[in-house]
Amino acid sequence: MNVLWENIFRKDKNEPILSALKKNILFQDLSGKELKFVRSIAHVRDYLPTEKVFSQGEIGVGMYIIVKGSVDIVVEDYSREKELQKKEIRVAHLTEGDFFGELSLVEENGRRNASAVIKEDSQLIGFFKPDLLEILDRNPHSGAKIVYRLAEVLGRRLINTTENVAKLRKELQNISPDSLKKSKNESYPT
Repeated sequence: MNVLWENIFRKDKNEPILSALKKNILFQDLSGKELKFVRSIAHVRDYLPTEKVFSQGEIGVGMYIIVKGSVDIVVEDYSREKELQKKEIRVAHLTEGDFFGELSLVEENGRRNASAVIKEDSQLIGFFKPDLLEILDRNPHSGAKIVYRLAEVLGRRLINTTENVAKLRKELQNISPDSLKKSKNESYPT
């Protein structure tokens, strides 16, 4: 008889997943019922350190939300000096609650412009284009809420990228050719 009573008060195993979905901007406008539906079609997976979620150049199929752990977003840089050695440059370090890869929800066969590498034991929610299409088909009102927020996120990221490019251009314009020669000579003594 105790087993029956214990189950009544035990927290739902999916609570961290539902909580992560609710906190994510794409799903924050959904009702509890709508969130449970998203949870039922989303994909939850545990990852180990150094495991790649996806690689630069692959066709993107969806986005990921970090439930626990951390992920580095890295781009590959090939050096011509040492027989095309590959070097990874970290462009972002993401932690619990962060998400990435959302552009693939709207791109048609778009390629990943970076790799996502697990840094510590992590749990991610995968939400893929077929999942979004299923929601749009089965409940257009819920799908519209998600797509609206997705457009908002993509717009914000575009604004941030534009601001960063402008800032870098300004910094480059402030670098004189003489200072480049001087720093190059200091870096490589003869």
